Amino acid sequence: MRTLKFKLYQSKRNRHLKRSINAAGVIYNHCIALHKRYYRMWGEHLNCNKLQSHIAKLRKRTPFWQTIGSQAVQDICQRIEKAYRLFFKHQKKGVRPPGFKKVKRYKSFTLKQAGYKFLGGNRIKIGNKIYQYWNSRPIEGAVKTLTIKRTPLGELFLVVVIDSADELETKFETGNIAGFDFGLKTFLTCSDGTQIESPQFLKQSIHAIKKASRQHSKKPKGSANRERARLNLVRKHEDVVNRRSDWFWKLAHELTNKFDVLCFETLNLKGMQRLWGRKVSDLAFGDFLRILKWVATKKGKQVVFIDRWYPSSKTCNHCGHVLESLDLNTREWRCLSCQSVNGRDENAAKNICTVGASTVKLGDVRQAKPAIAV
Repeated sequence: MRTLKFKLYQSKRNRHLKRSINAAGVIYNHCIALHKRYYRMWGEHLNCNKLQSHIAKLRKRTPFWQTIGSQAVQDICQRIEKAYRLFFKHQKKGVRPPGFKKVKRYKSFTLKQAGYKFLGGNRIKIGNKIYQYWNSRPIEGAVKTLTIKRTPLGELFLVVVIDSADELETKFETGNIAGFDFGLKTFLTCSDGTQIESPQFLKQSIHAIKKASRQHSKKPKGSANRERARLNLVRKHEDVVNRRSDWFWKLAHELTNKFDVLCFETLNLKGMQRLWGRKVSDLAFGDFLRILKWVATKKGKQVVFIDRWYPSSKTCNHCGHVLESLDLNTREWRCLSCQSVNGRDENAAKNICTVGASTVKLGDVRQAKPAIAV
């Protein structure tokens, strides 16, 4: 399964799609209200099939609801059902039930088998109208779902999920294996000694974002000036996201061209977020790993993750001696067994490379060489 994203051309016809997204938001809020009322009256969870049949009857009497396809309505009911199941299963862990959403901020609706048709080139038929989009890449494979998504700026995108062809087998072109350690000061430390610093795009633009946020908060609610200030604030945030994403894609291609197997440590991103907050959000480790795995799969490379609890920083990469404790402030330490001096991040990257290489298939390890600085 692969996901492709295309941007729709700006057109007056787009108002029909935006109206459909608004209708999806109204139906979503109505379904949430029904769920809450049903639970308050009967103390039970509302069944998805009952909800779908009830909404189908209401659509016949409500013309505005008919602007969105029946399959999109079914998808809304199924997403709410899934959210409630996760809530009942993990509510002790702090998972909250789905709540109401502002219709203007509702983002998307999804079509599955019907309601759309690709006409070739850069044209697509959604409902009874034809739209054009930037056809940046070919759609190879059977289309499973089509999602029309609206951004805070009001732009529309097509998110296409396709059943892609057979996955590529792992190809070894360079014969190199590398381990990488994430850090707050250094974005990535490679086992060959290379260090990659993060540009920290949010930190670069934080003053402009704060200024735009202050201007937005001072404008009267409901005024045209407030809407213009909101769009200006959204553009500032999107500029940060786009620059960071561009840097991630370039870095992912650079690393996959250099190494065949890339080893990482499984991270507790939510715990890191609670400890260091905006710093972790700016580094966006999770987004980078998602992009790297996509690029690696496309090129036939392999991304390996080792256990979160492996003491990569406290283990000497020369003799295997494990320290009892190691503070975060300690960036360099001497091994008590072999007397070697280990840099915290580089030592962890070498250990991640060693453990990750041991999890790769035996035939692959013979072809690939660990990239470890001596």
